[in-house]
Amino acid sequence: MKLLLGLVALLLVFTAVTLWRATLHERRAVADHPPSGQFIEVDGTRVHYVDEGEGPPVVLIHGASGNVNDWTFDMVGRLSDHFRVIAFDRPGLGYTDMIGRGAPVADQARLLADAAAALGADAPIVVGHSYGGSVALAWALERPDALSGLVVLAGASHPWETGIGTYYQLLSNPVSGPVLANLIAAWVPESYVAASVEGVFTPNPAPEGYSAHFAPDLTLRRFSLLENAHQRADLLPQIQSMAPRYGEISVPTEILHGTADTIVPLRIHSEPLSRAIPGANLVVMDGVGHMPHHVEPDTVTAAIDRVAAASGLR
Repeated sequence: MKLLLGLVALLLVFTAVTLWRATLHERRAVADHPPSGQFIEVDGTRVHYVDEGEGPPVVLIHGASGNVNDWTFDMVGRLSDHFRVIAFDRPGLGYTDMIGRGAPVADQARLLADAAAALGADAPIVVGHSYGGSVALAWALERPDALSGLVVLAGASHPWETGIGTYYQLLSNPVSGPVLANLIAAWVPESYVAASVEGVFTPNPAPEGYSAHFAPDLTLRRFSLLENAHQRADLLPQIQSMAPRYGEISVPTEILHGTADTIVPLRIHSEPLSRAIPGANLVVMDGVGHMPHHVEPDTVTAAIDRVAAASGLR
């Protein structure tokens, strides 16, 4: 009996320390990486965005586990000389409010399209990376009159057969998810987080200073961990519904994908996507992994320029 009581006491102490550390780390993440942009409210949802430059509007949508800092590291500065660049935090990530647990890509697309319109960008070029590519494709399907062109970077576009990893299965589970989110937020070391960021670039190196600028600790906040996991776990059936409709997309479209991308494979996604969208141009980037906008930014900006010209924005 004493042993059982001792174990219960230890569990209670560990739980209390875990909750304290998780809260402390979340507060530190916000203090170290405050909002870098501005906010706009759309139908009661506060959306965080960065808005720089002048010219034809370009909207940038980040991938899973991300935030606007992925774009502000380099791409916003590159594009803002010739475009008005608006980069959004997706719902539940960065500093944009959640719009319900596991917000579908169509709902995210409608929210961001409405936010862009409220900012005076009624028909921008929409650029999406990875999961953000799925949102960009949903934008083109759900709001076809609210964009002038589409650029998909290593985007998840077609059904896959491998399911989701154990990590996302556990985090998206209503029982194990909150427990795991607290443990991750409290105890995952910074070295592991840095290594995970580096791993996304494989086989390419991450740019110097990227990890510190990207602020992955914002994604390690418990609500973001859970929302990101639910979005990821719920994506496949949405892709299955979207894929047969890609032939409806009529705006100029550029699709860029690296041959060394093992996270979102070229063969499964961008190759069939390029055949499904009428007139789409596929740029295959030899030896590039999952982060083409950082590894070959000039190739990406050239694709955006081509879309701007083809859509009459230039």
